[in-house]
Amino acid sequence: MKFMIKHILLIALTVSCFSCKKTSEAKSKSTNSNSNEVIQLDLDLSDTGIKIQPTMYGVFFEDINFAADGGLYAEMVKNRSFEFLLPKMGWKEPNSNTHSHNTDSGFLNPMQYSGENTNHRFARVTVKGSKYALINEGYRGMGIKKDAKYNLTLDAKKVSGDISKINIQLIDTLQNVLGETYIIPEKNTWKNYEAQLTASKTEAHAQLKLTFEGKGEIDLDMISLFPEDTWKGRKKGLRKDLVQLLSDLNPGFLRFPGGCIVEGRTLERRYQWKKTVGDIEDREVLVNRWNTEFMHKFTPDYYQSFGIGFFEYFQLFEDLGAEPLPILSCGIACQFNTGELVSMKDLDPYVQDALDLIEFANGDTSTKWGKLRTEMGHPKPFNLKYIGIGNEQWGEVYIERYKVFHEAIKAKYPDIIIVSGSGPFPDGDQFEYGWEQLKQMNAEIVDEHYYKSPEWFLENAGRYDSYDRKGPKVFAGEYAAHPKEVEDGPKENNWQGALAEAAFMTGLERNADVVTLTSYAPLMAHIDAFQWAPDLIWFNNLEAYGTVNYQVQKLFSTNAGTDVLSITENGKPLIGQHQIYASVVKDVHSNELIFKIVNSGTNHQNIIISPKGNKLSGEGSISTLQSDDLSTNNDFDNPEKIVLKTNQIKISDGKIQIELKPQSLNLVKIKI
Repeated sequence: MKFMIKHILLIALTVSCFSCKKTSEAKSKSTNSNSNEVIQLDLDLSDTGIKIQPTMYGVFFEDINFAADGGLYAEMVKNRSFEFLLPKMGWKEPNSNTHSHNTDSGFLNPMQYSGENTNHRFARVTVKGSKYALINEGYRGMGIKKDAKYNLTLDAKKVSGDISKINIQLIDTLQNVLGETYIIPEKNTWKNYEAQLTASKTEAHAQLKLTFEGKGEIDLDMISLFPEDTWKGRKKGLRKDLVQLLSDLNPGFLRFPGGCIVEGRTLERRYQWKKTVGDIEDREVLVNRWNTEFMHKFTPDYYQSFGIGFFEYFQLFEDLGAEPLPILSCGIACQFNTGELVSMKDLDPYVQDALDLIEFANGDTSTKWGKLRTEMGHPKPFNLKYIGIGNEQWGEVYIERYKVFHEAIKAKYPDIIIVSGSGPFPDGDQFEYGWEQLKQMNAEIVDEHYYKSPEWFLENAGRYDSYDRKGPKVFAGEYAAHPKEVEDGPKENNWQGALAEAAFMTGLERNADVVTLTSYAPLMAHIDAFQWAPDLIWFNNLEAYGTVNYQVQKLFSTNAGTDVLSITENGKPLIGQHQIYASVVKDVHSNELIFKIVNSGTNHQNIIISPKGNKLSGEGSISTLQSDDLSTNNDFDNPEKIVLKTNQIKISDGKIQIELKPQSLNLVKIKI
């Protein structure tokens, strides 16, 4: 993810896309055929030798847009352990009074633990009377559903007085009670307590309220609330509907934890995987680097609790049947922020973090980090195959540091595939320099990123046709079409962008001998707390939906196939002739031919596909994503404005005859 891209896109798209529009309009007038013309295409069924890798279509997760805390991580209490820089953030005391002698009030004082605790603070609550209340506002509220159960846990220690009960309620914004329970604090030593609430009503912006019976002082920490119904029923686990949307994509890999999250604004605030494993209460809370990145989207309450840490990411990739692809800091903070460098002589701890991560993932119980993984509940190795070094770093400072990582990892783990990066832009001097240096080092995979206009994606569908087949493979690690002059937010996920991405993806698929991993970015966003758009999935506290871009990704990822075949017009691949883009694969498992065909024009197109060397027979199907309005987008009220519609097609005289609707992505499947 790029710090400045969002800003410069607004300028760059305005300037560059004006000329793009002129070019596109001219091209449209000259190449867009009318509906009466029949376009003859040739299908070569012979083996091209190009295989679709199982990792071809994956997902990239970054904790931006409240995607982890407040999103995928199902914890509903914000600042549960009072570790934010402002310890009371997220908590309200409507009847608090620390300066008067009001005998029916109370107050909270954040306290430091004595000694060296990763969890630095707890709350000392002084209760003077029954009107004192402690309320947590959640992540833009708490989404609760009627009749659903919610599990509360907290740590408590009685200090003085006679506090006999802690009443716990779910309330709405008008203070109506929507569910309640209680716990009985017993000891003057720390103890963990559990209770369960059942919601009597569905509410998107509920809050958690604590009141006390008796008077005195009581210490509280790790006040936590989770829905009982989490992904795979895991306690304190992940939000079920969001993981289901990821699972439905059938991803080949999961890239995590970012993104610029990896780099940090400063090296001190970079993502350090070792601080995200072990007991959850011992994971050190960190300011999220996106909390005040964009001043017009100020979210100072955005922190990382690391309830989703590296163990949970590895667990998630197993659930999804995907390969894990962790990305680690290379010793350079975000170059759009401070660009802070660790000196070369001090780089060893960063390199050791990479080596230790591989041990954590793959080591047996005789190793330090393999033992920790076992103690966390996973004795079997995770079988890590890939590791990424750096996110969007560039220039000599990146290359010289990357070399050190490359040599150290290959010396100890020669089979690990290392992902390097070409920087934040898809072209330019730094891009060319990075590629030149990485080629000389025989780098295995180079990560390319592009956030561009829909016109750019259409014009670059043939980007990889001329890439060196003997050079490094490509990871299209972050990409999304950014439509111009569209309201910031979900409306940016419109059909114009999604259709252009589909056209571009046919080019990725045709060049699967070069491009071996691809992922849209960012993955998801909370509608009430996002920093960046467009995004693949939008959610609120109760619901989530896949955008039209999601539907495009799903069509490709669930119909990836195994072998690339050739489809051409007059010997040339379909990269915009007649405003058509196409790729075709064979799936040896289902014994099918699978075509992805985009008609980006405004006219119907009639095509005939003639196979070489073999005749096809029988029937097939055509499934279509289509809209006459390029500004159409799915939303919470209508999450399926654009979804696949399937019809049967017949094969006549061994040829495939299809009518392509305007502005459509078409999936054609034929049994061989």
